Amino acid sequence: MHISFRTPLTVSLQPSFADLETLTSSFIAVAALGRRFGTPLSLVRPTTTMTTTLDEVEKAAVVWEGEILAQTSSYSPARKSREMWRRTVARSAAAAALNLRQSRRLSICASSTPIPAPSIVHKRGSDILHDPWFNKDTGFPMTERDRLGLRGLLPPRVISFDQQYDRFMESYHSLEHNTKGQPQSVVSLAKWRILNRLHDRNETLYYRVLIDNIKDFAPIIYTPTVGLVCQNYSGLFRRPRGMYFSAKDKGEMMSMIYNWPSKQVDMVVLTDGSRILGLGDLGVQGMAIPIGKLDMYVAAAGINPQRILPIMLDVGTNNQQLLDNPLYIGLRQPRLEGDEYISVVDELMEALHARWPKAIVQFEDFQFKWAFETLERYRKKICMFNDDIQGTAGVALAGLLGTVRAQGRPLSDFANQKIVVVGAGSAGLGVLKVAYQAAARMAGSEAKPQFFLLDKDGLITKERGCIDSAAAPFAKDIGEVESLGLHEGSDLLEVVKKVKPHVLLGLSGVGGVFNEHVLRAMRDSDSAKPAIFAMSNPTLNAECTAVDAFKYAGENIVFGSGSPFEHVDLGNGKIGHVNQANNMYLFPGVGLGSLLSGAHIISDGMLQAASECLASYMTEEEIQMGRLYPSIDSIRHITAEVGAAVVRAAVAEELAEGHGEVGPRELAHMSKEETVEYVTSNMWYPIYSPLVHEK
Repeated sequence: MHISFRTPLTVSLQPSFADLETLTSSFIAVAALGRRFGTPLSLVRPTTTMTTTLDEVEKAAVVWEGEILAQTSSYSPARKSREMWRRTVARSAAAAALNLRQSRRLSICASSTPIPAPSIVHKRGSDILHDPWFNKDTGFPMTERDRLGLRGLLPPRVISFDQQYDRFMESYHSLEHNTKGQPQSVVSLAKWRILNRLHDRNETLYYRVLIDNIKDFAPIIYTPTVGLVCQNYSGLFRRPRGMYFSAKDKGEMMSMIYNWPSKQVDMVVLTDGSRILGLGDLGVQGMAIPIGKLDMYVAAAGINPQRILPIMLDVGTNNQQLLDNPLYIGLRQPRLEGDEYISVVDELMEALHARWPKAIVQFEDFQFKWAFETLERYRKKICMFNDDIQGTAGVALAGLLGTVRAQGRPLSDFANQKIVVVGAGSAGLGVLKVAYQAAARMAGSEAKPQFFLLDKDGLITKERGCIDSAAAPFAKDIGEVESLGLHEGSDLLEVVKKVKPHVLLGLSGVGGVFNEHVLRAMRDSDSAKPAIFAMSNPTLNAECTAVDAFKYAGENIVFGSGSPFEHVDLGNGKIGHVNQANNMYLFPGVGLGSLLSGAHIISDGMLQAASECLASYMTEEEIQMGRLYPSIDSIRHITAEVGAAVVRAAVAEELAEGHGEVGPRELAHMSKEETVEYVTSNMWYPIYSPLVHEK
């Protein structure tokens, strides 16, 4: 038996024995199972296709084996063949039962080709053509054109999905050719526009193109191009996507939330536009961030695009340039602060939770003072996380653990690593928090990792007069720093020279802060293979370039960045590998795993499991080559592994409540491999499905 996990579930019977009588009796046995649970069907030939609805899926998994045995016992195929079939069914029953719950429909056929489940539409004619979710452009077959009132509204020739795909890629490559020699910003925006036009017209084709070409297109729909899009969003705006809540909607959000047409939402990405990447306050123009993030959720995690919701919470802007811009599409007022701000966020969160209590909410690009406060305010109440704090931290931790492996040291040696962190914002402090937790887990609660935190005023010690409460736990004792010849406020170069860190990690948002002198000082690191992470986005805000890192710090380093850089040719056939420490490796899996586990909150343990899964993904050979993260081409497989790790962590912490018809008991009894299969089977994949009109 081969189970192809689709909706509806397709089960192809392909027994390893050539016994037609056994095969026929097997079909009869399954038909009997349908009758056992009150589902009328009739099947006696292996070439027949049948469909049955199983209302008692959980019970079916339990009795399936016994029912098959009871029915096949009246036939006389060879005992060995019958036993082989029995074992096959027994192994498949649990997995089949889990996946049946997606659609509560089981299709059993002699063909291994899955048939897409039909989609119900409540519109006809041109309304379908103007709906990017259902629109197939010239791909509607003639029967559908007749059924949906489309005949005459499209050219007569039917163009297949593959032909449409090839035509778009040809247009895209023509654009690349025609824009050669133009400024990079012009080229990047032109690429974003052609993809956005497809997104607005035909979502199925858009997401297939994105999935198949994720390495090329992720930098366009996500970082770094999305930063450029945000800066120009008011001028680029053509068609609304997602929802906009503003300070003017106070008291109306609970009713506004029902203006969104989808009855079910699985994933929400929310921003207030106050700190977009390293670009600062961009107000409502930050909406491109949630849209891009959710595109990555669809492409990497297989979240159904009908169940995603990007949200902009517009509470004003303090960016005077935007306020003076007559084309600015957001509120023309200063940002709300204090209790006024919190009350608006509270109302929005209550509205979201009231309509979609199981939805995962990701906070994105909130300014420092609100990022931590909102995380602590909501994380114990709803299933939410902050990607800038927790996602960045998780990816960074995976890279830090990888550097220990690159040094040829056991992971337990992580507690002895000397790490200099530049940037005391939400991302930098998030990294320090998870790094401390990881060190404590590996070396015991008494572990005192040698982490040194710097902000714009230099090294942070307990002697500083005013320390932010979030940074206070990471301030160094003055006695400890003085023993190294340092002091409160020591600059970066001085700290690197005296500490000789194993790792230099930048999350400052200040381009070029790792200058030639700082990088050269890393040559004296106490590590035989020091690591340099320039994590800030977009590219202009990176602390250093890959070329400069290998040029000044030496060839025997590990280099990671937040934005994409080309690998560096070191000469003599050697390559300096660039590791893009991008959150896209983690947040899709965190969201998907949280959703499929049914966890009511996202715990630190779930996030740590995701990070450690990513860290273990690379082989020792790859690590020794200086590679810390896998190729982005493997993003869906990576996400499935990370998502499964999150599910298992949620089960272990007794946070899992199940998803759909899959309860916590089934999740708890899954092996690691079965959990990965469960996650993979729930990942949406773009394919044209038959459309059926229903009034």
